Amino acid sequence: MRKSGVRSGPRLELGEGRSLRLLTALEVLEARREAAELWQEEREKPLCSNACLLARAMEKKGGPLYPNGQAVLQALRVEEIDRLAQQWSAFNQRENPSILMGEQEVNARKKAWSIRPMSALNGVCSEPLGRFPRRNESKN
Repeated sequence: MRKSGVRSGPRLELGEGRSLRLLTALEVLEARREAAELWQEEREKPLCSNACLLARAMEKKGGPLYPNGQAVLQALRVEEIDRLAQQWSAFNQRENPSILMGEQEVNARKKAWSIRPMSALNGVCSEPLGRFPRRNESKN
């Protein structure tokens, strides 16, 4: 069951007193779990997932606008759910640029490693370990 406490943080104003807010990781997980209970065919999954996400993200005057994803599905058309979900996604990426930068940085590092010249002398083992005392080879 969802808590209806007022959350602070950035909001994307939609007009008419409505807004979208960022969600916590737990809220996203809860939305996914709720969506899994709603969809029956694979092609319904994105619509149900977006509806459940919007149920948590949409607010009116600081409180939840919809009690759950099913209420969003009943109240809004598919096109409205899609548009609002896209707005929320763009808002989330603007407020959390590391979401995209992290993936881009990983890809850049992978590319750098793949084109780096390799030789037997590269790596940790190529560093001199220091001078070793000479072995006395005349042991009996």
